Amino acid sequence: MSAPQRRVRAGRPLWLPEAARVQQRYPALSGHRDTAVAVVGDGMTGALVAHAFASSGIPTTVLEGALVGGGSTAASSALLLKEPDLELTQLTARYGAGAGRRIWELSIQSVDQLVALLKRLRIGCDLKTRDAVYYATTAEAADQLRRESALRARSGFDAEWLGPGQLRRLTGIAGHGAILSKGSAQFDPYRACVGIVRRASAAGAQVFERSEVRRIEQAHDGVRLTTRQGTLHAERVIVATGYATPQFRPLAGRFRMYRTYVLATESIDRAQRANIGLSDVMVWDTERPYHYARWAPEHRLLLGGEDRLVQPGRRRRQQSRTAARDLRAYFEARLPGLATVRTEGTWEGLFAMTADSLPYIGPHRRYPNHWFALGYGGNGMTFGFMAARLLLERWQGLKSRDHALFEFARLRKR
Repeated sequence: MSAPQRRVRAGRPLWLPEAARVQQRYPALSGHRDTAVAVVGDGMTGALVAHAFASSGIPTTVLEGALVGGGSTAASSALLLKEPDLELTQLTARYGAGAGRRIWELSIQSVDQLVALLKRLRIGCDLKTRDAVYYATTAEAADQLRRESALRARSGFDAEWLGPGQLRRLTGIAGHGAILSKGSAQFDPYRACVGIVRRASAAGAQVFERSEVRRIEQAHDGVRLTTRQGTLHAERVIVATGYATPQFRPLAGRFRMYRTYVLATESIDRAQRANIGLSDVMVWDTERPYHYARWAPEHRLLLGGEDRLVQPGRRRRQQSRTAARDLRAYFEARLPGLATVRTEGTWEGLFAMTADSLPYIGPHRRYPNHWFALGYGGNGMTFGFMAARLLLERWQGLKSRDHALFEFARLRKR
């Protein structure tokens, strides 16, 4: 049921040293077991869900088709941006001022709470708090961004407007204006995921790798999951695979699949860094698909974006080469100092986007005893934490207006 990791990413991400890439930490499922909650997929969302449930004393079993954290999570560049993919003006126009503001509040809270969790669990993952700069590359985009900045300020959100000169001094980028937001973060997504799963296991979760779910069937008082070597009975299954796998083909039409691309430079010395001009901030632009950059360990610079819609029949390698070339050209045009800096690594990841760029979190009427956490767009780490909280609340019988913001039926209610 879960996609092979070679399909959801390609290339070797910076986070995966050769030795860690093949390391198996947990056994494969064999025989028959019973549990209260089965979690399918053990990337960052599955890890956070498993930790939330196991830490609350709920019998939890995790089934990962390959290796923990080795799929789309490892392909992430792990910008924990407090802003969702959709601007506040866009969410307000679609869902109204109250719902738009609440989605933003939840996104901000999720980043703060995930950072707090990683610190509390003392997970070594190169976690750093960073300000984020959201910049406009054209005068027209800057006018729209100013309106966005004003709405954020009126709504009580952090938003400092940067003029072209301030943007240039802070980032080295010659743009037309930007919004500076405080308190986002960045980290090593693979180490974070592995660490959270380790803590979930210590809290009582049963974790199984190389246990691809081949079938989920309705059973007495729950569901029955079948892998190659074993079966698992659960009261509830949480599908945290990121997107609708073939077993849930009727849901596939709700998602558009994209490939995203990341370049990692060689280590950059102090003189080169000064020439580039980018300070210790994360930057991303108003273009769609957007481009972004952040500093990484060993003084490397990560450049990401150039997302491409997955189209059957297109040559993936050629598409990857073209995307990498375009990504490099985009940033060299804005940070000319990069021209003398080599690219040392490239990789790509697969992600799902919904019609409104928000995830689906919760049940679907077609699938009894199933809950889903799917379709995060570019906010997988942030919304993964939110999914864990909302699903745990649902298990505990708690229901708030927050749940309705991410349910499958929300688009029909417009």
